[in-house]
Amino acid sequence: VLFYSYTKRFTALCHLVLGLGLALAPIGAYIAVTGVFNIVPLFYSFAVLFWVSGFDIIYALQDENFDREQKLHSIPALLGIKNALRLSVVLHVLSALCVILPLLFVQFSWVYYIGIAFFCAMLIYQHLLVKPTDISKVDRAFATTNGYASVIFAACFLIDTFLRTGLK
Repeated sequence: VLFYSYTKRFTALCHLVLGLGLALAPIGAYIAVTGVFNIVPLFYSFAVLFWVSGFDIIYALQDENFDREQKLHSIPALLGIKNALRLSVVLHVLSALCVILPLLFVQFSWVYYIGIAFFCAMLIYQHLLVKPTDISKVDRAFATTNGYASVIFAACFLIDTFLRTGLK
C-alpha cells in the first residue's frame, strides 16, 4: 500500500506510510457516498493511521535483526524493541482518542460505546502480549487482536448507525 515495502529502503517512517495508505479509506468512502466533507470521518482516518502504524511496528519487531543486516529501515531497527513498543503504545493511545473524539459531534447509542471499549481493550491486550524481552506472541497480538478489534468495532459502528438513523 502506497509503496510501503519500497519505503523501507529509505525511511523508518514506513509504518506511517502503510497507515496513511489505509487511513485514506474512511474519509474517501464518506466523501464518495455523501459528496461532502465532514470532520467525523476524519477522526476515523486518523484512528486508522495511528492504529495500523502502531500494530505494524509490533509486527516489524520480528524483523529487527534482518532489517539491520539488510540495511532496511523500520522503527524497531532504528529505536530497538523497547522504544519501538513505547512508540507503538503512543500511536495506539492516539488511535483510541480518535475513536472517542467523535462523541463530541455525534450522539451515538450505547452500542458505539461497547465498540470503543472493545477496541481499546484489544489495543491494551496487544501490548500485554508483547514484551521487550519476549516477542514470541507477536502473531497473536498482530493478527488475532487486530482482527477482532476491527470486526467488532465496525459491527458496533454499523449497528449504532442503524439504531440512530434507521439507514435513512
